[in-house]
Amino acid sequence: MSRKYERLLERPTQSYARPVAAPIYARATQDAFVFIVEDDLSMREGLIDLLESVGLQSRAFSSPTELLNMELPDLAGCFVLDIRLPGISGLDFQARLVAAGVRVPIIFMTGHADVPMAVRAMKAGAVDFLTKPFREQDMLDAVTRAIELDSMRLDRSRQAIETFARFQTLSEREREVMDLVTAGLMNKQVAGRMGVVESTVKIYRAQVMRRMGAQSLADLVRMAELMRSAPAPITSLTAILDRPK
Repeated sequence: MSRKYERLLERPTQSYARPVAAPIYARATQDAFVFIVEDDLSMREGLIDLLESVGLQSRAFSSPTELLNMELPDLAGCFVLDIRLPGISGLDFQARLVAAGVRVPIIFMTGHADVPMAVRAMKAGAVDFLTKPFREQDMLDAVTRAIELDSMRLDRSRQAIETFARFQTLSEREREVMDLVTAGLMNKQVAGRMGVVESTVKIYRAQVMRRMGAQSLADLVRMAELMRSAPAPITSLTAILDRPK
């Protein structure tokens, strides 16, 4: 390992042992991905080695442009980005990811940190901001936390997709009833809006509950909110650099 790398990523001292309990990380980050963007070759290799030491697979790139040629796997994961990169800075790349609706967590690392830079990154949603040289354990903890957060995001997205699939089985009238009921209207009010009798609304409402798999009105409201709030899944990063800032 080069001296340049050793200056950037601290090696453990006698009071700090390199993580050896790989199964702990493997359980938390099973079937996960880590994409690294770092223009220093030694640093890229060192990070790959560190992540592999605890059972994490990763891919490393020298610039955001290289990363944009990749497809995002349908797995929990995170980006580890250097702040200063060729072509586009890590912060500007983060801004474009956010604008494009990419919600994969980001961990920043830099040897040139300042407070405004860190504040900007964290306000835009970065999970962590590590200043080189950093402890290996700090990076592993940040990656584990980021993957856990992304796992929760993916679970919510998958739940939304499943809920929407059930919603698509509803008739036009049933969808209208669901929309009005989850907006807080009583059966009588729904009947007035739709121009039908209240007993008809009750029939539609029962069908909606059954087809959506809702056990209560609260369940139905949660499903409606989930479909409204969940972002559409994004699997390709290719067009992000072409988007306006």
